[in-house]
Amino acid sequence: MAASAARERSSSAGLLSIGQVLARLTPEFPDLTSSKLRFLEVQGIVTPSRTESGYRKFSASDIERLRVGLTLQRDHYLPLSVIREQLDAAGSEASSIVAPPSIAPAPRRYRRDELLTAAGAGPQILNDAISTGVITAQETYPEATVVLLRGLVALDRHGIEPRHLRSLRQGAEREVALIESALSPMLRRTDAASRARASELAPELAGKIDEVRALFVKDAIARLLS
Repeated sequence: MAASAARERSSSAGLLSIGQVLARLTPEFPDLTSSKLRFLEVQGIVTPSRTESGYRKFSASDIERLRVGLTLQRDHYLPLSVIREQLDAAGSEASSIVAPPSIAPAPRRYRRDELLTAAGAGPQILNDAISTGVITAQETYPEATVVLLRGLVALDRHGIEPRHLRSLRQGAEREVALIESALSPMLRRTDAASRARASELAPELAGKIDEVRALFVKDAIARLLS
């Protein structure tokens, strides 16, 4: 067992795990998740190597293919099949792909000062949200962060501070882990059909969890006011 572990460490030298890939790419692509990474693998955008234990490991060229592919998808709305063909044709020179003119404006990104203005927030509440992990610090922020920060401002008026909401963020992460566990039989398979089905089921399960949570909250509020 020790020898096997040593071989895996040696073969994985210089390669990145899914978590490390997410840490590197999510500042530029905030919507990227482990589930989406697996879906992109099914679609042939990237083909990570595997350790003897089955863990995915991503090389520098894998990261570049992901970065280019995600950029083409986000900014130019190209189908994944077209993106895969372009990446395969470019080979190791994925970064040389010339993107077509965008058919629609890229999603708005906000600098820190623009985010504060759009959300009607002061600097301190954003600092608090970042320090407590409710918002992840980035060079620019997507529209979703504007909506989130507006919500934090509204809650702050009633004495609910970002630090009070940290458990909500942690709860969301636990829910994702629950969904991943439920879908693990599909995620362990390598066929495209299983992966595609898992990608369809994940948001459905998340929606059901939202419904159950909303009912729990509604019931608790009813008891509070009774």
